[in-house]
Amino acid sequence: MKTNFFCLCAALALPFFSIAQTDTLFVYGPGGPLSPFKECAANFGKQNNVVVQVVGGPDNVWRDNAIQNGDLIFGGAEYMLTAFIANNENLIEKSTRTSLYQRGAAILVRPGNPKNILGIKDLCKKGVRIMDVNGAGQLGMWEDLAGKQNLISCIAKNIIRSFPNTALAISDWKSNPDYDAWITYSSWNKNLDKLTEAVKISSDIQVYRGTPIVMTKKGYKSRMAKDFIQYLKSDDAHRIFQKWGWE
Repeated sequence: MKTNFFCLCAALALPFFSIAQTDTLFVYGPGGPLSPFKECAANFGKQNNVVVQVVGGPDNVWRDNAIQNGDLIFGGAEYMLTAFIANNENLIEKSTRTSLYQRGAAILVRPGNPKNILGIKDLCKKGVRIMDVNGAGQLGMWEDLAGKQNLISCIAKNIIRSFPNTALAISDWKSNPDYDAWITYSSWNKNLDKLTEAVKISSDIQVYRGTPIVMTKKGYKSRMAKDFIQYLKSDDAHRIFQKWGWE
């Protein structure tokens, strides 16, 4: 009788565990767009009484988890998601790829702008020390901007170090006062409050990167994943992205 009782309890418990699993949506992507995605996830979750767990950072940190439970993958630029899909084709439902909002570049400088950097040309000044992120959505960003004003060679001479991702760059910016400027997304100034000031890029040379998202094969079976993408395309979500530096 005891054995039958425990079997019955286990059988009755199974649907509840199943429900708990489907009530959580797992979303993965790089750290750059993490702030607006987390805020959108919180709003969507509150409105629909579900949990949307957003994890951001270099994909080597979360890829194994995404293979196990990921529903959606977002990118910090279109080329980033393209590269991820190429390396994980069995994971992704490519037909669901959706482009969201774009963000432009800016020159981040130290608070107070001690080197009086007012535009791209000022990055060519003698003694200006520039950091660069050679990846994480910023691949070639400074070169795209500098090339429009024939300034590639002089800016290249002032880049004292390049980093493979933004997290490493931010860590060094905080600890190393040698850097004067960093060409990156204007959105990072929103996250680095009191550590940077943003110098705007003139509209005639501005460059942009997109923010795509795609369902995994697991997520493609989820009504919640489809609804979350629809929410991300809404005016409410757009306002959140704009607050964090997107257009």
